[in-house]
Amino acid sequence: MKVSMSRGRRDHLTFKGNLRQTRYGWLRLTPAYSVHQVHQLLNPTETGTAVLDPFCGTGTTALVCAEQGIACDTVDINPFLVWLAGVKTRSYRPADVESFVAASTHVREAIRSGHGQPAWLPPLHQIEKWWDGLTLAALGHAFAKIEDLMNSISGNAVDLLKVAFCRTLIQHAHVTFGHQSMSFKKRLQPSHRELLLPGFDDNPLSASWQQAASEIASAAMSPIRKEPRVELLDARNLAGPLRGESYGRVITSPPYPNRMSYIRELRPYMYWLRFLNDGRAAGELDWLAIGGTWGCATSNLSQWRSDAASEFPFPAFPAILKAIAAKSEVLSKYVHKYFVDMLQHCRGLFAVVKPGGTVHYIVGNSKFYDVLLPVEKLYAAMFENVGFVSVRTDISRKRTSKKELFEFVVSAAKPGKKQTHARPTAACSRGRP
Repeated sequence: MKVSMSRGRRDHLTFKGNLRQTRYGWLRLTPAYSVHQVHQLLNPTETGTAVLDPFCGTGTTALVCAEQGIACDTVDINPFLVWLAGVKTRSYRPADVESFVAASTHVREAIRSGHGQPAWLPPLHQIEKWWDGLTLAALGHAFAKIEDLMNSISGNAVDLLKVAFCRTLIQHAHVTFGHQSMSFKKRLQPSHRELLLPGFDDNPLSASWQQAASEIASAAMSPIRKEPRVELLDARNLAGPLRGESYGRVITSPPYPNRMSYIRELRPYMYWLRFLNDGRAAGELDWLAIGGTWGCATSNLSQWRSDAASEFPFPAFPAILKAIAAKSEVLSKYVHKYFVDMLQHCRGLFAVVKPGGTVHYIVGNSKFYDVLLPVEKLYAAMFENVGFVSVRTDISRKRTSKKELFEFVVSAAKPGKKQTHARPTAACSRGRP
């Protein structure tokens, strides 16, 4: 295994590099890596080579491929992320965008003139922690208007309205993304909140909606040369549902083993858009995901058992688990299960990559108490174990949290007549600080 050392923060190559890049900035989620990363890992000279992203996330890989006319399949176990990636990578007709723009004015009017409690609010636990009463009422009237419009405009226009709604609701939530994951922040002062009263000309929520709708309408007209296939699928079971040996390149960033729950970050969107109805469903979905720890996923993890640690293709793995268990048994099980699941994923991955095809995984190491988890080395070991060759690890950037934490690109090739030894330049990766 080769290791390339190149360090630096390179913030322009994290999610921050996506904010002004057409559709990439439609909805900011904490787990988002940069469009620049994907561009550097693609090989535009390869014709007829399909790309796979088995951990779709916000659809960055799929969107880069769609804009360049490269065939791409992407999958995720989270239905909201599958929906979002599909909306971001779709080709829109002028009529769709015109319909969206016209409908957005009706939603803005609902925000400005809505009175009283809306007919429906999502059953998000302690929803008052997310939005104050006036903001919540305005959001409720906005979403009710979107649902009223569903029978009179195209499905594409409705989806664009929902993206604008997600942009607006998170902008006015009492949350901050200045840390590794989302956290709640102090409430607005009453003197600021009263500006949300219906009818105010400078209503900030109405202004946010207008800005979001304008930016989305503009970006929706950007050309899509080839729409990707976006499907709901468990990344541990790729070989059956996907075509055998179909992909010449895999570019992805899987969940990091750092206990950051995607469900926790995505709950406001998933409850408002009716992907979730209760906390139990959220926990069950997170338990199905690799690395999930939200709600009942944690209690399920406490009961999880496996005797495969000594069989994992990394000799120091049992000692790492033992050192973590000395501080927390449940965290040791978390790390253990994460890599058991990921090894299963790698076996299925090998089956769907073409001979000579390459894989590129953007990963970050982790630290549990005083135990450093060498994630990049574990991925390299898994790739070699399932049959990949020419494994290479490049440090892409220093992360903003603990000094020992970096992000890496771990690359490998499947043996074949035309092996491609792509050497990714040190660049950004998924924007997790």
